[in-house]
Amino acid sequence: MYSLVGKKLRLSRILKQGKAVVFAFDHGVEHGPSDFPPESIDPRSIVSKVVEGGVDAIMMLPAMAYRTWDIWAGKTSLIVKLTSKTNLRPPDERLRQSVFGVFEDAVALGADAVALTVYWGSQFEDQMLERWFSVKDRADRHGIPCLQLAYPRGPSIKNIYDVEVVKYGVRAAIESGADLIKTYYTGSEATFREVVKVAAGTPVLMSGGPARENFLDFLRDVESVMRAGASGVVVGRNVFRHSHPEKAVKAIAAVVHEGRTAEEAFELVK
Repeated sequence: MYSLVGKKLRLSRILKQGKAVVFAFDHGVEHGPSDFPPESIDPRSIVSKVVEGGVDAIMMLPAMAYRTWDIWAGKTSLIVKLTSKTNLRPPDERLRQSVFGVFEDAVALGADAVALTVYWGSQFEDQMLERWFSVKDRADRHGIPCLQLAYPRGPSIKNIYDVEVVKYGVRAAIESGADLIKTYYTGSEATFREVVKVAAGTPVLMSGGPARENFLDFLRDVESVMRAGASGVVVGRNVFRHSHPEKAVKAIAAVVHEGRTAEEAFELVK
């Protein structure tokens, strides 16, 4: 009974009036240091900038949260991601997520939520689900929300952005008890509205995806998903690869929280 209060309280710290801009910062493992421009190679530098920009939460692995705690503590919410993988693996092993932390690490760091990836359709789906339910059981008892990165990826999936495929992953996410869902953008407001509908009230956050050549195009994607009923975005590369990450965060937040158009928000980064 008490844990329900804790979960609602923590969710409210991430979702401000039901909406959130979450900075994803797990790319050092998922993609390696080459993912970062030289001026952003120091993790403390980029975390400082996104906190300055007013991000609602930062999602990162436990060790990185520890290395940067004095920057984000008391200023933004922390989502501790407990699984990840490297691209150094053989290609046929890249649809498997490894353990990068335990539930107690998130508690010790003062996290408002935990996050785990499930590659729906992967040949390693069972292993990721076993880990998901193990963490979720403890998180539910302690009132800590679980964010699922619900990514449909597998040898039989031809297009991971296909609306029917994304909807399937989102349905599987709510069936497995996700409190928040991060998933792919399906390319239009109309199709993403279908994704949100399948979530049946569970907050859906758009995955920021690869860095766009034109930041305005990314803001248009954000505007599209917000009009479709999304609860926000989880964005990494489109922020830390921007020449002014703090301004990029403010522009994204203007679309998510203030309902500004992409063109209006783009003025904030000029």
